[in-house]
Amino acid sequence: MYVVENKNTKPQYNLALEEYLCLRATRDGSRFFMLWQNEPSIIVGRFQNTLEEIDTAFVEERGIHVVRRNSGGGAVYHDLGNINYSFVLPDSSGEFSSAFDFAFFTEPIIRALAALGVAAESSGRNDLAIQGKKVSGGAQFRRGGVTLHHGTLLYNVDLEVLSQALRPSQDKFQSKAVKSVRSRVGNIMPFLPSPLPVAEFQERLQRGIQGLTPLTLERDALEEVEKLEKEKYSTWEWNYGASPRFTERKRRRFPWGGAEAFLVVEEGTVVECSFRGDYFGSGDYAPLLSCIVGCPYTKEGIVRALQGMDPEGMGRIFAGSSPEDIVSLLSPEI
Repeated sequence: MYVVENKNTKPQYNLALEEYLCLRATRDGSRFFMLWQNEPSIIVGRFQNTLEEIDTAFVEERGIHVVRRNSGGGAVYHDLGNINYSFVLPDSSGEFSSAFDFAFFTEPIIRALAALGVAAESSGRNDLAIQGKKVSGGAQFRRGGVTLHHGTLLYNVDLEVLSQALRPSQDKFQSKAVKSVRSRVGNIMPFLPSPLPVAEFQERLQRGIQGLTPLTLERDALEEVEKLEKEKYSTWEWNYGASPRFTERKRRRFPWGGAEAFLVVEEGTVVECSFRGDYFGSGDYAPLLSCIVGCPYTKEGIVRALQGMDPEGMGRIFAGSSPEDIVSLLSPEI
């Protein structure tokens, strides 16, 4: 597995570099690992409505970057007290049921932290925790025969800024019975036997990941990264996009994540539908939309429409979901 040394702290560049590594893995089957840092940033999940996840006035006042990533999951705050890690591996299955589950990628991180004297453990569907404090959240993106798994490691993050910059949805608070973002997270540094500068922590963490071969990217590779940075990750169209038009908004929280459906209904028929949320999945809604658009906007109509979908196909669109979950999400209130 190649390790890519990256000192750039611009989130637009770093997410472009991740995408480049995925493209390269698709081309030649390479395997990559990378540690990286971002300037103060909010990194929004692929399926989320950006404006609903952030405190816009606070973000603009502080000059905090807002960038959308390719993977699903929820919005996260980064600053230079946070270390991000990325694994990129070929994956012929391309589905969330493959051998590359979250534990496959978090176990090397847990072992590397243990070597530093920190006892972290898996928590929930995609987190790492120390003594009940969330110190890491992970997300995945699988497409084109490649799996990207990346995560945060809150080493010495400004938790006050984190709590003000992010504005999670109220249904997430209620379902997890928490009072604030700060009550859910903590930093790794206080749990070390003795504090380390963040650069030394990053260096020692990387040494704890076995089987790495250093790789220096060629000039043409860097030019490809810079092109992605400019044409995708620096654009309003990707990071915010136009707010979805809707006349009906449905929101539900499930074990596999929170989901919102935005439906336009005309003369009792669904004519448009879009989705947002902190779930994981393929992002290919076409098979589902082909069933929903044109159906009557009733529970019975939704049930009949979804009978035309393969349940396994549904599970790829919304990883871990069932047809009953999607009926619950889409059906009108009685």
